[in-house]
Amino acid sequence: MKPLSPTDQLFLWLEKRQQPMHVGGLQIFSFPEDAPDDYVSRLAEQLRNDTEVTAPFDRRLDSRFAQPVWVHDKHLDLEHHFRFEALPTPGRIRELLGFVSAEHSHLMDRERPLWEFHLIEGLGDRQFAVYIKIHHSLVDGVSAMRMFQRMLSTDPAKRNMPPIWDLSARPRRNEDRSGPSLWGSISHLLGESGKQLGTMPTVARELLRTVNTARKDPVYKSIFHAPRSILNQKITGSRRFAAQSYCLKRIKAVCKAYGTTVNDVVTAMCASALRTYLMNLDALPEKPLIAMVPVSLRKYDKPGDGTSESKQSEGNQVGVILANLYTDESHAGTRLRKIHQSMQEGKDRYANMSPEEIVNYTALTLSPAAFHLLTGVAPKWQTFNVVISNVPGPKETSYWNGAKLEGMYPVSIAMDRLALNMTLTSYNDQVEFGLIGCRRTLPSLQRMLDYLEDGLVELEQAAVS
Repeated sequence: MKPLSPTDQLFLWLEKRQQPMHVGGLQIFSFPEDAPDDYVSRLAEQLRNDTEVTAPFDRRLDSRFAQPVWVHDKHLDLEHHFRFEALPTPGRIRELLGFVSAEHSHLMDRERPLWEFHLIEGLGDRQFAVYIKIHHSLVDGVSAMRMFQRMLSTDPAKRNMPPIWDLSARPRRNEDRSGPSLWGSISHLLGESGKQLGTMPTVARELLRTVNTARKDPVYKSIFHAPRSILNQKITGSRRFAAQSYCLKRIKAVCKAYGTTVNDVVTAMCASALRTYLMNLDALPEKPLIAMVPVSLRKYDKPGDGTSESKQSEGNQVGVILANLYTDESHAGTRLRKIHQSMQEGKDRYANMSPEEIVNYTALTLSPAAFHLLTGVAPKWQTFNVVISNVPGPKETSYWNGAKLEGMYPVSIAMDRLALNMTLTSYNDQVEFGLIGCRRTLPSLQRMLDYLEDGLVELEQAAVS
């Protein structure tokens, strides 16, 4: 028996029919060169025979003294969780994304362990796919990525590799369970910010400095007053998932031309796509959209403070930058420079703060957003419009039972008043975008993939000129 943390309980509490709180991932593999045509069905049979289920996949929800706990499921039915399925003809990426859109819309049965593993055949070009979804109360995005990477190998000759539900347990350190997301900051605000009173003088000083700057600078002030947008309406339970890969070399070339970071460029691509998408719907606000961008705090640990490597893995390790996307700016190059400056201002603010101070500062500045997202009773407190999150992935070409991993796409969470989540991950020489949104609130969301490409092309052309 294991009690749920306050963060984990928050994900259960937030879940509603129109607001499933599971995260997921879509992976596309190519057959091994020597594989027969029935390779995927043989792989499915191998997986069915792997009936050993390790933590956390063997846990289901229960209650003790009116508090939710995880307990070992003695009657786990693997056939319910592992599903071998085929796409309808003609088996294009379009059909695959439609399959993930539908599956990601469905709530999971809380009487069972909260995860599913879908092995999908029927893709063309001797490819197959894996779609995994798991409740956010069980793992966060970073933990899920680490588990998936443990399922892979850099050796294309390796076979008989176990599925994600049968990975041998590793010694666990007291890692951050919030992950790089909005949810960790909100849960910290609700349950833990009072524990670190020693950080309050620095936090109060920086918050006062931020407020004073906002009073003098209208652009800076917009960070605390994001515009009303169709992105921030109530949503339905139906999802649209869109995904695509972009060449990292192209993005790095733009970085070099403008003296910015990869994160700046992908944020600018998102800003361009949002601008075009909303303009085509005649719904682009006059004021610029604001993005919530999680950042790692490990680099803000001060050298010589006695912090060991193992200690740095403990506690909250994520802060948040509220980045102005400058969607009111028509020139792509100018927009990128302004986004870079906006992001740099947030990083500079954190430069003289400890990770604990950054977390508490984040909790306080996000309090209006948290209150609005959780209750919906304060529409004027729209602190940001969209989440743009970057989760690092494998740096080398990876394989699973000899099948080459061609692409991996994160599938995140949309919720009331946050109808779009733009999550990306890196893999080898690619940047993989996964967009999840409400199908009704944001029609034809898949067009945003073209707009992301258009945004990158605009930056490349502006760099040349």
